[in-house]
Amino acid sequence: MGISIEVVLQIAVLIFSVIIHEVSHGYAAYRLGDPTAKYAGRLTLNPASHLDLWGSFIVPVFLTISNVGFVFGWAKPVPYNPYNLKDQKYGPAIVGVAGPLSNFVLILIAGISLRLAYLVGVADGLLGYTLSALFIINTALMVFNLFPVPPLDGSKLLFVFLPISEYTKQTLERNGFVIFLVFIFLINYASPGFISNIILNVVGFLWKYLVGV
Repeated sequence: MGISIEVVLQIAVLIFSVIIHEVSHGYAAYRLGDPTAKYAGRLTLNPASHLDLWGSFIVPVFLTISNVGFVFGWAKPVPYNPYNLKDQKYGPAIVGVAGPLSNFVLILIAGISLRLAYLVGVADGLLGYTLSALFIINTALMVFNLFPVPPLDGSKLLFVFLPISEYTKQTLERNGFVIFLVFIFLINYASPGFISNIILNVVGFLWKYLVGV
């Protein structure tokens, strides 16, 4: 079974979006005093510095050709040292929120561009499809990463307000992947489609006010 141009566009948009997401983390950390990402050569848009075989290719292709209704993936996380941040209390949260914020900027760009494309009658075809993919994929990335579960970005915001020790935070982050898998299993067991419904509702809300059609 061949891969259609639509599938290629979705994966290309996803790769572009997750790279922007990760670079935004690194740049925020750099601006706050941590040069780790810069020294690691990760403050670049060069895909070769960020792509992950499973997260950037295998999983997105599998999800797309399986027609599961959404495409998701990731790039290699940008390294940073929270102890280098000038603001020890809010710095990690700022670094964490930088990723979803970059997705929101891409949503705004895609939404406004789509609105203009519809106005001038050029929203059909690959242009409209690409902008729609940019809009939907970045909404999914933004919403999903804001869930307050390690290792997702939302957990960095949660840790600012939770009265827990630094040791507990580090323990949770070290075991973030296991916590994430348990979270996904439990949420799907208790309420199948819960996450996808939230994403679709946010897509619909933003589409209504940004695209307007």
